[in-house]
Amino acid sequence: MDRTKLKTFKIAVFTSGTSRGSNLRAMALYFETQKSPVRIDCVVHTFKSAPIVNVCNELHLNTVLIGSQDMVSFEEQASSLIQERRIDLIVLAGFMKHLSESFVNNVDVPIVNIHPALLPKYGGTGMYGLNVHRAVFQNREQVSGATVHIVDAHYDQGRIIAQQSVSVEDCTSAEEIASRVLQIEHSLYAPSIATFLEDNYLSRVKVGVNE
Repeated sequence: MDRTKLKTFKIAVFTSGTSRGSNLRAMALYFETQKSPVRIDCVVHTFKSAPIVNVCNELHLNTVLIGSQDMVSFEEQASSLIQERRIDLIVLAGFMKHLSESFVNNVDVPIVNIHPALLPKYGGTGMYGLNVHRAVFQNREQVSGATVHIVDAHYDQGRIIAQQSVSVEDCTSAEEIASRVLQIEHSLYAPSIATFLEDNYLSRVKVGVNE
């Protein structure tokens, strides 16, 4: 693929709570070192003192604060932001709020998420963070991994874009599984985002859809 012929893709990364920003850092590094046409246009966070702000300052990324106490207001402001900044893709990274069906269907750009398990296993309501890895550990799974998927109106049920597995049979705790899966997330998310955007753009060009 000749990337010099591709447009620049602008993504908005949504985070919430006390997200540490490790996936964001891995994304930024990948897009820069791989000379990717993907650019992190802004990072949306939900409270002023979020740790992600320090990461963004270090990486020289634009931040946008949108409070999430009222999700109707959050979605209205987020939708306006996406339109005003001409964003091509919303990327969830440590975003623990539920986006409404109305927002997902009407925001007019795809939304992707990374889930710390091999969907459809260990997905759905309540399956996030360490809860996922505790379930994997308790069930004595030998393999876990990460899944990049499209976000729709139902938790973790959107179309799968990419998956990568890792052996966890020798892990002695849920925390050890979490650490191992996080490394998979770091290596999987950014390339999957780039491939998704490039393939989607090229397919639109092929059928003559104007940007």
